[in-house]
Amino acid sequence: MRKSGILMHITSLPGSCGIGTMGKSAFDFVDFLADAGQRSWQILPLTPTGYGDSPYQSCSAYAGNPYLIDFDLLVADGLLEKADFESIDWADSETRVDYGKQYNNKNAVLRKAYANFQGSAAFDAFQEENAAWLPDFCLFMALKGENNSAAWYTWEEELKFRKARALNAARKRLANEIRFYAFVQFLFYKQWSALRAYANGKDIEIIGDVPIYVPYDSVEVWCEPKLFQLDKDLTPTAIAGCPPDAFSADGQLWGNPLYNWKKIAKDGYGWWLRRLGAAGKLYDVVRLDHFRGFEAYWSVPYGDTTAKNGQWIKGPDMDFVNALKTGLPELKFIAEDLGTLTQAVLDLRDNSGYPGMKVLGFAFDSREPSEYLPYCFPANSVCYTGTHDNMTTLQWFQTASKDAIDYVCEYMGLDEVTGLLGLEEMVWGLIRTAMASVSDLTVIQMQDYLTLGGESRMNFPGTMTNANWTWRAEPGFASADLAKRIRAMTKLYGRLAPEPKAEAEETAAE
Repeated sequence: MRKSGILMHITSLPGSCGIGTMGKSAFDFVDFLADAGQRSWQILPLTPTGYGDSPYQSCSAYAGNPYLIDFDLLVADGLLEKADFESIDWADSETRVDYGKQYNNKNAVLRKAYANFQGSAAFDAFQEENAAWLPDFCLFMALKGENNSAAWYTWEEELKFRKARALNAARKRLANEIRFYAFVQFLFYKQWSALRAYANGKDIEIIGDVPIYVPYDSVEVWCEPKLFQLDKDLTPTAIAGCPPDAFSADGQLWGNPLYNWKKIAKDGYGWWLRRLGAAGKLYDVVRLDHFRGFEAYWSVPYGDTTAKNGQWIKGPDMDFVNALKTGLPELKFIAEDLGTLTQAVLDLRDNSGYPGMKVLGFAFDSREPSEYLPYCFPANSVCYTGTHDNMTTLQWFQTASKDAIDYVCEYMGLDEVTGLLGLEEMVWGLIRTAMASVSDLTVIQMQDYLTLGGESRMNFPGTMTNANWTWRAEPGFASADLAKRIRAMTKLYGRLAPEPKAEAEETAAE
């Protein structure tokens, strides 16, 4: 069934506390999606942000990001008063997240809510339901607090190596801190469950993102070091990245420890099944980040300062996919199959049956045949104008060569050469091209619907700047006129949900 959606992370929503949250602005955005005829909302990982403020470098594969917790909802719950947070300086700009201010202020307000919390049966049930990961995560966070946020591999030896006596002593010593972090997760999951239920009630699915790797300084590596490529001192022997390409002469050095796939495979990939099973409780569809890494991964010697000296190492391939199909048969996936694609990677994607990603921003840089040209798409694919890692469409038009622009306008049937065509029409032309494609699902960045330029780009891979992950939409961005325009295009290209029979008959009668 043909459908379409919008890519916009929750942090990018407007709001009064410096970052988009799971409160009113998120519910309003769901209403906008419904009015616009969209049936998918794609977001970035919901886990806590880490190194470089990236949601792809989280200290936990299971925990929710406390920055997304909405304070007004906590006021309604009787846990806060508006005076607890209204006078705080959250950001210098409405259109940029200041993660430093979030870090300095968010937990302080949440501790006020915790002080007003008397406990509940729902909190007890939450802890019991999440006993597989929550206690270790909360202990990890409490220990990081006790160690001035230092990485676990720098802690005293008994804690670093998880000696039972040291862990038991820490659990007693830090019992209240551990309960606080459990409380924060309880709030996150309560608010997220309500938002997701609201979206699902309007026939909108949530597409979530699961990063392929976890950071070295994460609770997962601390708790299960044997599942990673570490030496006897728990130091990585090799780390993740991607090879040099046209965008980076040195490649990208991500720094994550690599998996010990042989050990992970011994119990039928149980670690991954648990992780993705948990993601399936958050999302309706899971985007598998860096899908090509399951066929072969770029392994860089630990200590190298660039990714140039890495090598491709064979991954678990179809054995892993078959484990997912057996262990999580109901969970839907999208394969993020971008990057260096060999025939082996394409075969893995096609044999998996998962839809791959087609990005129009990659299609017109030359006049050579490209798999990203719409006439090459299979129906079992997801078409994007661009992703969070790409330029916005307006920025592409502003920076591309004249030959590339002439080519895309010729392809779209737009007469750019006459000079009569404005940039906004060109952006919407590319959106129409995506909508008209045979891909079962089309997902458009919100920035493209707003025809925004490079200032709104979400991430510049391989860089560390305060432009990454910080873009926020201006209040009022999701207007009724824009919803109407998007809905008309969605209907034109057959991506609206079928009208319920009674509603259709009533409409015809009128």
